[in-house]
Amino acid sequence: MRLLVVEDEPDLLSVLVRAARKEGYAADSAADGEEALYKAQSTDYDAIVLDMMLPLLDGWEVLARLRKTKATPVLILTARDRTTDRVRGLDIGADDYLVKPFDINELFARLRAIIRRGANQSRTVLELGEVRLDTAARTVTRTGQPITLTAREYVVLEYLALHRGKVTSRTTLYEHLFDEDEATLSNILDVHIYNLRKKLGQDFIVTRRGHGYCIE
Repeated sequence: MRLLVVEDEPDLLSVLVRAARKEGYAADSAADGEEALYKAQSTDYDAIVLDMMLPLLDGWEVLARLRKTKATPVLILTARDRTTDRVRGLDIGADDYLVKPFDINELFARLRAIIRRGANQSRTVLELGEVRLDTAARTVTRTGQPITLTAREYVVLEYLALHRGKVTSRTTLYEHLFDEDEATLSNILDVHIYNLRKKLGQDFIVTRRGHGYCIE
């Protein structure tokens, strides 16, 4: 899953990006509204964390312009705690609103929730044949036995599971796996798919030649 973190305070921006990558997300960053809007419009993010008090364009304007073209899930993260601000943010098109100071675990729980809703999945537990994926606990079992996945293997699995029944192209997976600071390797996706099949069953992820991958 790929996130855009928008925050003009450098230390907090760095903390949020590091925390997101530790959670297994690919994370891009923006420190002003113009950069945020450009990246949000040009990249298909799974979710955006958006501060309101930004230079060049404030968060309200970024969100309003983004909603003209994209429905990317947006979590507002701001020190503005008035009810009128919450109402304004949600009415403009935010999916959730979290006030600073905040708990980092709550932030990621809220992100997981809006990502699920963005994929039209209301449940936290996905049953995939013998495989059970708990997106809240970020755990995977097969026939009741826990399966250990790397952070990157998990996000590959989660993305395919949230889009179950749909073929996902290699390009789309790369875009949702790697952030702007990562140097991708041409075979890294093949390695993750191979490892997932080894752990979850050779037929668990289907390859559609020339199209991509699918959990049926």
